[in-house]
This record gives sequence, structure tokens and C-alpha cells, in this order.
Amino acid sequence: MLERTKTLWLYLICIAFIALNIYYTIRDIYITLLIPLALVLLYLYVYSLDTILFIIVLVTPLAVNLSDLEFGISVSIPSEPLMVGVLAMFMINLVYSKPYDARILKHPITILICFDLIWIFITSMTSQIPLVSFKFFAARLWFVIPFYFLGVILFKKIRNISWFVWLYMVSFLVVIVYTTYNHSLHGFEEKAGHWVMEPFYNDHTAYGAIVAMFIPVVFGFMINSSVSRILRWLAFISLMFLITALILSFCRAAWVSLAFSILVLLIVIMRIKLKWIVMTLLILTGLFFLFQNEIWDRLEKNKQGNSANFIQHLQSISNISTDNSNLERINRWQSAFRMFNERPVFGFGPGTYQFEYGPYQHSTEKTLISTNFGDRGNAHSEYIGPLAEEGLPGMLIMAGILVFTIITGLRVYKKAKSRELKILSLSILLGLITYFFHGTMNNFLDSDKASVPFWGFIAMLVAMDLYNVNGDTSIVTRDA
Repeated sequence: MLERTKTLWLYLICIAFIALNIYYTIRDIYITLLIPLALVLLYLYVYSLDTILFIIVLVTPLAVNLSDLEFGISVSIPSEPLMVGVLAMFMINLVYSKPYDARILKHPITILICFDLIWIFITSMTSQIPLVSFKFFAARLWFVIPFYFLGVILFKKIRNISWFVWLYMVSFLVVIVYTTYNHSLHGFEEKAGHWVMEPFYNDHTAYGAIVAMFIPVVFGFMINSSVSRILRWLAFISLMFLITALILSFCRAAWVSLAFSILVLLIVIMRIKLKWIVMTLLILTGLFFLFQNEIWDRLEKNKQGNSANFIQHLQSISNISTDNSNLERINRWQSAFRMFNERPVFGFGPGTYQFEYGPYQHSTEKTLISTNFGDRGNAHSEYIGPLAEEGLPGMLIMAGILVFTIITGLRVYKKAKSRELKILSLSILLGLITYFFHGTMNNFLDSDKASVPFWGFIAMLVAMDLYNVNGDTSIVTRDA
């Protein structure tokens, strides 16, 4: 009798749902069609949060940003709403489930990230525009909680690293094909290369940064003998797409960041000791100050602008006399330093730079793309931006995350017992280094496109450091 009653209720619910859909469809209202999807997602949030994380990874490259909302607030659909759900479930689990792993909480990177979140919260309270700053704080939470704090747990299983990378790459390859096709319609012109990736990426610098970030990781999969032959061929094909996309992005910062990661790779492979690296840096710094007048004079004579020619476009990197992109970046940095001088401890508030830097511009430093209101974007640096928005502590915390991420990655590489784990850890570290270097000239960690792989890659290194480097070091990717 009980089974018959359950069956009857099931039929009644289905009939009611169908009738409701027919009623609203006749009236051109289709929102009820999303009810089954909402129920599936709710089930996954409760019983399979890992699956939700993978879904977010998959949809992030194809997510579309809804901007121009009140106070400059923007939301990336559907990735950020899904992240908010993960954040909520994480908080609920902390209250009603078992405590979070203490080993993760004691890791230096975790401690720095917690300090970062605390300081962002404090500076949001002292912000010039609290609403903007608290939105920035909330966004940082729903980026960091899912892909670092839950990510470390997710990546206890090494094969989940493979799932993460390839789910992101599948969607990202769609964006690359879309971008390249659009670019071809404009004859692969350099100027068109700045916007053909819209609406998925807002400009070529964000697009180029992620392309550069994944090249070392995909290359690592391609040469890793523990990966299946099919996956290695897929990695080779993906690498060709990524290299093509990097060239056609015309993003000079991405080109240089990848070159820098290759230099780091050579240093690691050749086992050059730290003292020689420090000594070289000190010598180069000394030479710069010794010949700074000659260097600045040479830079000011460089008139090479942006060009479709690869070599000429590279030469334009050092053009600080006529290149509006370079000059505007300097204008933003100088404005940020002036803002820091006025508020050196708490800054103007997270996320507020774009609303506050206008009055701190000097007329002699403005360019053709400057505005009197200073309403076109951020500080173009992951280090100088926090200096203006969160004061000196904010910048030092970001620098600390950089340093300890590199230390952790090198430690995993050095102590790994298998060649496969060495390749995996080093390729992930090199991917992060491309972003750390790129971060000197641009900043994208306020967007899901960069934050998902950035915090995810850091979580991978921490997971390997805590759980895999002295344990089972085999990379189970053949069944991934």
C-alpha cells in the first residue's frame, strides 16, 4: 500500500509539473523549465559538491560578464552564482559537519590567504566606497573558498588535477576557436586582436594571460609518461591551439611572462643555486642604477608602436615615449603610488581604485586614452593595485603568497619520488609563475576567468605538498 501511495504521488507531481509548464509556455513564460535543473543542482550541492566544482570549472571560460550594474558591480553568469552556492554549503558544513583539516590551516599559504581575507574585510570597513569593497570581499570569498579551501581537499586525489585542467581546457578551446575565427574575419589585424574574444573575455590581455598560464601545464601533460596516449595527443593538439592563440592575442605581457617561465624552467633543470640567482639580480640592479640615465635615454628614443609584426610588437614593450598603452600603464601606477602616499596603511578600499584614481592623475602623465574622471579600469598590477586599495599590508600579503607558492612548488618538485609528480608539480608552478609575472603589468584576480585557475593551481601544489609528496606519488590519469 505504501509503495502504491508513493507511486501515485510521483504521478501527481509529474502531471502537475507538465500542466504548469504547458500553462506558462502558452503565455511565453519559460522559467518553469529550469525547475528540473535547479533540483539537480540542489541534489549535487548536498550530495556531490565535487561535481559542482567541476561544473564551475567547465563553464567558467564560457561565462559572460554582466557589467554596468549599480556602483560598477558586475556578475559573471553562470559561474559566480554557482560559486556563491558552494560558499554557502561550505559554511553550512563547517557548522554542522566535521572540522576542516588542521594540516591545511597550518600551511603557510593558507595562513597568508586567511590574513588576506581578514585584511580585505578590515579595509572594506574603512573604505571610501564600502558597498564596492564588500562586494570585492564577497567575490574573493567565493573565489577562494571553492577553489583553494575545497580545492586542496579535492586534489588529494591526483587524478582530480587532470579533471580540473581538462574541463577548463575543453571550454577554453571553444573560446580559442571562436576568437580565432572572429579574428580571421578581420584579416588577423593587430587592433582586431584586442576585442575578438568578447563576450567571453573583456580584452586580449586577460585572454592572453590565461593562454600563457595553461601552456606549461598542458605541455607537462604532453610529456608525462603516466598519462594515457590519447590524452597526450590531446595535450599536443591543445598546445598547438594555445601557442597559436598566444601569438594572435598580441598580448606582449603574456609573451614575456611565458618567456620568463621558460627561464625559470632552465634555472630549475640546471639546478642553479639561489646565491647565484641573488648575486645576478644584485649585479643587474646595480648596473641599472649605474647606467640609468643612458637606459632611460634609450627607452625614450624607442618610437616603435603596436604592430602586426611579431618582432616589432615585442620592441614596442620598451616604448615609453609614444606607446599609449605603456604610458597609460605608467599613469595608473603613478596615480596608485600617490593614493598610497595619502593612505599608506588602510588604502582607499578594495575594488575602489577605478573610482578614486582620477584626481591623482597629473596632466603631464595623461595619454590619449586617459579620462579626466579616471573611470577606465584598474591599476594594471596585482601588487601596486593592493598598495593603493589596501595599503602596504595588502601588497605585502600578496607578495607573501607569491613567495610561499614558489617555495611550496619547488619543495614538492624536489621531494617528489616519481618523475611523473615532478613534471606535474613543476608544470603547475610554471603556469602560476606566468601569472605572477604577468601580474606586474595587469590584474585579473577580480574575475572568475583568472581566479578559478589561479587559486586552483595553488591548491594543487598545497595538496601535493601535504598529501602526495611523501606518499603515493603515482599520477592516476589513465582513467581520468
